[in-house]
Formats: sequence, structure tokens, C-alpha cells
Amino acid sequence: MSASSSSSLFRLFTIIITLSINLYTSTSCFTSIVSFGDSLTDTGNYLLSQAEPDGVVGHLPYGETYFHQPTGRFSDGRIILDFIAEAMGLPHVRPVLGGLRDRVFPHGVNFAVGGATAVESGFFSERGIEAGVNFSLDVQIEWFKQLLPSLCSFHCSDGSCDLSKTLFFVGEIGGNDYNVPFFEGKKLDEILTYVPRVIDAISSAIDELIGQGAKTLVVPSYLPVGCLSGFLTIYPDSTKDPKSGCVKWLNEFAELSQ
Repeated sequence: MSASSSSSLFRLFTIIITLSINLYTSTSCFTSIVSFGDSLTDTGNYLLSQAEPDGVVGHLPYGETYFHQPTGRFSDGRIILDFIAEAMGLPHVRPVLGGLRDRVFPHGVNFAVGGATAVESGFFSERGIEAGVNFSLDVQIEWFKQLLPSLCSFHCSDGSCDLSKTLFFVGEIGGNDYNVPFFEGKKLDEILTYVPRVIDAISSAIDELIGQGAKTLVVPSYLPVGCLSGFLTIYPDSTKDPKSGCVKWLNEFAELSQ
């Protein structure tokens, strides 16, 4: 599929989310958000984990346009999750590592960590790939399970845990499973063999969350990465989509890997 087609799919996803937010806001359907993922969803866990004690995310210009200070978000201001929470009338989703002392998360919690992968980090180490952080999706799910009794204390119905008014975001996750190997020079044929493992890791996480009581889940897909400036730089001679200027084969891979 062309880059323009992949971009259209992403825009369609955004429209669906926007329409859903309008519906949920008007009906007060959700009272909390629980999220998992990587840097696109992280609201501070990477910084709090000290994975990179003096990392760039802890310095300006990160956070300068809205919070006026670094918050651990990989953005100069708010991220998509912040806008969704605001549109639903909820506070910004608190990073789990920022609340382990009091363990009070009445409006939800964020388990996402910048640099996280869907597949466990050992999978990449065995292949000579530096995965970055050891906070893969299965680790984030374990955090959720450990914190579940505390979350349930705010969401009880007839003495049982009721997560029907909690919106779960599983991702974006899985992008680093492909992006890091590409940046490290791995060939497409090898990275294609990772796809089943990534899909299985995400599917298993979804099944686990449903088994723990999740009712409503949003699972963003791999984005049209052929449009990323980093890939445009390292693949300058690749065929580009004439309309978007994005690397065609990378966007075709992104579509295939969903």
C-alpha cells in the first residue's frame, strides 16, 4: 500500500477517536484511563525510571510550550493521550512510577515507557540488537496486575471490580520492535520474521487485559514510518511516493505488519 494510503488510514483512525471522544464526553461513559505503550504515550515513566539519568527528555525544549518545564513526555507540550483525557473531562494520566509511594490512581494510570518494545528485550539481545529499555509490554502488564487491587478500590460494583468505565489504550506499541532494528542496519527480510512475534505479544496483552476485566480497548496500529525524517535520511535513495515524498517500501511494510 502507498504512503498516501497509509496516511489516510491514520487520519481515519484519528477521526474515529475524535468521534468516540465526543460521544463518551456527552454520556460521561468513562471515569478513568489506563494506558500502555512507548514514547508516543509515555507521560513520564522513562524519565522517572532513570533509564537515562541525564537524557534529553529531561531538558528543554521538551515540555516548553504547555507545561513550561520537562515532564518526561517526548514532546514540547502535550501528547495525544493528554488531549484525549482533556476531551473526556479527565486529568492527565499519571505515570505509574510517579505514584508508587501512595498508589492512588482514581482517574487511571499510565504504564507506557519511552523506548519500550512489544516483545521482551531478550529477543532482541539474542539478535545483537540494543533494545534500549527493559520495559516491554509484558512488563507493563505485570505492573498493571500488581496495581489492580488499588485500581479496583476506586471502581467497585457490588463488591467486585468493575472496569466498565475504564478506557484502556494499548499502544502505540510495537514500533520500536521494527524501528530500532532498521536504524541498526538490519535487513527487511530479517525484520519481517519479527512480525508474528510482535503481533502475538500485543494479542496476548489484549487477552490478558480482557481476562482481568477490561471492557473497552483502543489499540493503535504501527504508523506510516516511511514518512519519518530519520528514515528519509538513512534511506535517501529509496523510491518515494510522488504525492507524500515518503519511503514507499517502509509504508508498505508498516501496513503489512498490522
